Amino acid sequence: MRSLHHCPAPAKLNLFLHVIGRRADGYHLLQSVFQLIDRADTLHFDLRDDERIVRTTEVPGVPAEQDLIVRALRLLQAEYARRHGRLPPGIDVAVEKILPMGGGLGGGSSDAATALMAANHLWRAGLSQQELMELGLPLGADIPFFLFGETAFAEGVGEHLQAVQGPDCWYVVIEPGVAVPTPAIFSAPDLTRDSKAVIIADFSSSLISVAKEAGFGRNDLQDVAERLFPPVAEAVAWLARYGDARMTGSGACVFCAFTSEREANQVVAEVPGRWRAWKAQSLPRHPMKSLLQNQAVIE
Repeated sequence: MRSLHHCPAPAKLNLFLHVIGRRADGYHLLQSVFQLIDRADTLHFDLRDDERIVRTTEVPGVPAEQDLIVRALRLLQAEYARRHGRLPPGIDVAVEKILPMGGGLGGGSSDAATALMAANHLWRAGLSQQELMELGLPLGADIPFFLFGETAFAEGVGEHLQAVQGPDCWYVVIEPGVAVPTPAIFSAPDLTRDSKAVIIADFSSSLISVAKEAGFGRNDLQDVAERLFPPVAEAVAWLARYGDARMTGSGACVFCAFTSEREANQVVAEVPGRWRAWKAQSLPRHPMKSLLQNQAVIE
């Protein structure tokens, strides 16, 4: 098998995000629930006759050498060589990019995770899910979640994951038109860094409400992002008319949950034209897992 096409790299939402401390090395200790949604980038992989890793499409603002996809594949290529004593074939990667950068949706990390899953399959590298998670962590704290591939209660810097039941609902997501750099949020002096720790049972006993009631917890990064990037505050205020609107990740995207696709469609239709908005459904499982299982049956 030399190709694997139409590979999804879905977005995530942080249903809540608390900062509960800071490590000696400066990294913040977090608690969050990560939820996959069915809005996704799409990647296509083709083995090469040499050993190069080549991104064949342009991604505005992201040089290929800095792209997490390329960096992740090179790490896996090196691990393959360490285990097998030779390099695997190179790979051409084409990217259909729709997830915004600096949006808090994890797009770059999701692309890298999908690349690791695809290459592990094409190369028959044999790495387990846990081994892929450990390989990807140095590149980005969100990558292990996308490899974990299901709704997860996350702790540490985001790498300690436990499966948790998530809501079955639709989301309206607004892109406020700004890219929020994560370091700017975490370095802010007024960032809340001492939220009280919670446990999975706290979340599980009060799954995020999807009407006009408040969901569980909050996003501790939101106040800073709203102050530094007023469009985020404007989008939250507008969407809050329909329910519990909040920011995902370190921003900038804002979301609100709804019980039905019809409700989500109605809200999307009313979003002011200065913003990009779309609907998405919650996913209980990463779609790449099914794709690779089906591929294995075919083979």
